[in-house]
Order: sequence, then C-alpha cells, then structure tokens
Amino acid sequence: MWLELGCRTAPLFLEGRQRPDPIGLECHGKGRGALKQEPEALPPSSPPESPSEGSCPCVLGEEVSRETTGPHLQGTDGKGSQTDLQATAAELLGVERTLFVPTNTMANLISVMCHCRRRGSQLLLGRECHLHVYEQGGVAQIAGVHSHPLPDLPHGTLDLAELERLVTRGLGSPYHPVCELICLENTHSSSGGRVLPMEYLRQVHLLARRYGVRVHLDGARLMNAAVALGVPPARIVEHCDSVSLCFSKGLGAPVGALVGGPKDFIEEAWRLRKALGGGMRQAGVLAAAALVGLADAEEMLQRDHQNAQRFARGLQELASPVCSVDPAAVETNMVMVRVDGLPPEELCRRLQAMSADEVAQTGHAVRLLLFPWTEHSVRAVWHRDVSAQDTELALGKWAFVLRTLGLG
Repeated sequence: MWLELGCRTAPLFLEGRQRPDPIGLECHGKGRGALKQEPEALPPSSPPESPSEGSCPCVLGEEVSRETTGPHLQGTDGKGSQTDLQATAAELLGVERTLFVPTNTMANLISVMCHCRRRGSQLLLGRECHLHVYEQGGVAQIAGVHSHPLPDLPHGTLDLAELERLVTRGLGSPYHPVCELICLENTHSSSGGRVLPMEYLRQVHLLARRYGVRVHLDGARLMNAAVALGVPPARIVEHCDSVSLCFSKGLGAPVGALVGGPKDFIEEAWRLRKALGGGMRQAGVLAAAALVGLADAEEMLQRDHQNAQRFARGLQELASPVCSVDPAAVETNMVMVRVDGLPPEELCRRLQAMSADEVAQTGHAVRLLLFPWTEHSVRAVWHRDVSAQDTELALGKWAFVLRTLGLG
C-alpha cells in the first residue's frame, strides 16, 4: 500500500526558513491505499515563493470549467468568476472594493505603495512579520519606503507605548522619517499562527488615527483568525484601512490573493498591479478556485485547527525531552515544536528515513519530510488536504523515531 501526502497539492507542511522542493509523508505497508498521485515536482532552481499550505485541485474541475476567463487588463473585469470573487470578498471583508492579484506578497506591496506616496516614508511593523522577513524588502527596493521593525511580543503583537513613541518621533522633525503606515499580521506566522486580539487591533487603529497614520493588515491567514475568534472577517478588518487575503494557503486554491479597501484605494491599486506585472489574462480560472476555497472555508479551517490541536496534545503526551510543544499556544492551524538535545536537521533526517524495522514494529513505514524553522524548532501547518488520519500517522512516525533514539 502507498500513501502520498507530500506533493505540492497535499502536504503536511513542517516548514523551514529555507524552503526546498515539495515535501511529504509517504506510507508503505499495511493499511491505506493510494490516496493521491504525486504531481510533477518543481525543478530545484524554482522553489515556491513563500511557504504555502497547498491547493485542492480535486474539487475545482467542474467549477473552473464553467467559468468565463476574460482578461482583467482593460480595467473592467466584466462578468465571470473574478468579478464574483471580488464582490463576494468585498462583502465578506466589509470593504468597498477588492482587487484580485497573483500573490499575497504583491497584495502587501501594492497596499504599502498606495498608502506611502512619499519616498522615504516610514513603515512600522514587527521584526519577524512576513512582510519584513520573507518579501525581499520589496517596500524598500521598489517603493522606497523605510521599514522600522519593532520586537514582536509572544502573540505577534507590538508594544503600544513603543509604537506610539515611534509614530510621534517624526512629527515636525527634519531629522526623522515620517511614519505613514503601521502593518500588522493576522494570524502571525512566525509566532505559530497566533491570533491578534480584537482589543489590540482596536487600540492600534485608535492610535494610528490620532496621529494621521493608516493601518494595513497582512491577512494572508485572516480566515483562520476569524474562525478562531468566532467572528465574521469584517469585524477584524474594520480596525484597518486596507487588507490582504491569500487564497493559496489554508483556503487551498492553487494561486491568488486580493487587496481590499476603499474605492479610490482600489482604483490606485489597479494601476499598481498593472505596473508590477500582475495583470492576468484568463484570470477567471484562478478566481474560480479561490471561490471554491471561500465556499467552505469555515468548515475546513475548523477541521484544520482541530487537527493541529490534536497533534500538539499527542506530541505533549509523548513526554519526550527532545520535542516539546505548548498546546495552549496552538490557536489556529500551526504547531511550533521545540527541539532540544539534537539539531533539528538530525531529527528531520530520522523522520524522513524508512526501514524494515519500522514496518516490523508499526505495520508500515512512513516518510515524514520536514525542515527546521529555527535552530531549535520546526513548524507544522495544516490545510484542507491533511486529514485526522494523516495527523495520527505523523504522530506515530514521531513516536517511532523517539523510541529509536531511546527517548520515547
């Protein structure tokens, strides 16, 4: 028997800072039949541009085949799935307009460029946020915006007193850059998918308004935050001046993101999308996949969160001195696993290896491919193609490896 979880379309992502080619979980032995066919791997020179939770091609065929595929290069999207997606998303997020773009990195860059018209404008954000660490400094090299990173607190929040000090430092000063924008990330990826509290969002927005500064929300995983809080996404977005939303992470579409905000903001965003090379022909095919992802988002994301929590509890129950996790910190679809006593690279190598001894002891051999997140941790991310049974297989493999180390 053969189980494939590790293709680009269906991984249990244990993500690292250096993203290699498609990763996965293979299972040989008794039990499950073939669930998925592994697609063609990416060439080593072309890794994905950002850690992603995968896509769901199996549900898209009929929906996509019915969609119109007209271009959106003329400024009016006309009829079809892209227009439907933008209207649906605008209502969901509680904004006047949205704009479909290829990636969330582009969505964030467009938003910063719309808000910060003056070169040398200052952007305040967290030191470990995705926009600052994983988007190649595009706001500086393309938009001419000066980023000032602040230390991230454990929940992915920023210290409000320090935030206010930096916002006001440039007011009337010929020496300091003028702060025009604060960027927040919700959920906060590097903090393990933590959800920004609603009261914190409200306080940041009030502070920004007091000094004429705007707030952009990197909402790549906004839907995860809304499900975890039990509130409509619009309740979160009401504390921001613009928002991005990614469709190719937990929502499972193969590609795509959007920018949301006021009508005049989106009109300017359309021009910037074109300038950045984001205008797409036949975009309706891509938008159709995003609509599928939105249609059952709440149900799928709740399941992902439950699977992540089950994994965290299971790992804690192993009571290993090598691997530890705080289940209370698992708020959405991510689990941060601390690794002590051996390098994370060595743990990853052992989790990948398969042997006859494993088959003899467990009835199957599982190859679990994962990569270091930091010098002392790995990060696991769930999405719609990772089931509860898959989660149990991952836990079983982990337990086997710890036993072979004499630490299980």
